[in-house]
Amino acid sequence: MVLSTGLADVMRYNVRGPLAGGFMRSMLAPELIVITGPMCSGKTEELIRYMRQGEHAKLNMLVVKPSVDTRDGQALAIKSRNGHNLVAIDVPNAQAILEHVTPEHLWIGVDEAHFFDIELVAVVMQLVRMGKRVIVSGLDLDYREKPFEVLAQLMALAQEVQKLTAVCSKCRVRHASRSQRLTDDTSRIAVGDKEYEPRCLQCFVPPNGVAHSQHSSSIDTLSS
Repeated sequence: MVLSTGLADVMRYNVRGPLAGGFMRSMLAPELIVITGPMCSGKTEELIRYMRQGEHAKLNMLVVKPSVDTRDGQALAIKSRNGHNLVAIDVPNAQAILEHVTPEHLWIGVDEAHFFDIELVAVVMQLVRMGKRVIVSGLDLDYREKPFEVLAQLMALAQEVQKLTAVCSKCRVRHASRSQRLTDDTSRIAVGDKEYEPRCLQCFVPPNGVAHSQHSSSIDTLSS
């Protein structure tokens, strides 16, 4: 079991005296943390930041990602758009995560959770009840503005939810909370980066072709 609670580790975080024990207990507390938002909002970067904290505290950790996600061409690692990466294990489905978890693993990171089916919810909660801290990252909405059911349930069960935004790729002045699909592909999941861009609510155009900005104009006309 790789875990150090020595003075050097506590001093690294500037935690001293009677608070030191409480700090380590909080690092080990079992809980579910969800990081979500649209494409290009820094979800994987934030997951890596979380896991680095555990790494500095010398906790034994496991990071997994769905094997269907082959965008960066980098096996056995997750990689952020800022170039940061972390060793990870590819798994074909949620149940396979349990095959890699050992009693020594204290933190479990799950990237691109929206690629998993709803079974991930039961797996994650099983891990939390086993005493693990689970940090999950993934898209909250698909290209139609429909919530991914697996993320919606995990967000409802989480002790902490980070809802990130990007910069709108069209107007470049508003916060983006939607993922605009740029192709005619109608499948719910289309693996790729160039096929999407982050859009704000006003610039986002859903599959019905009516932008929110047009709805707003109609409402303004009716109220004038």
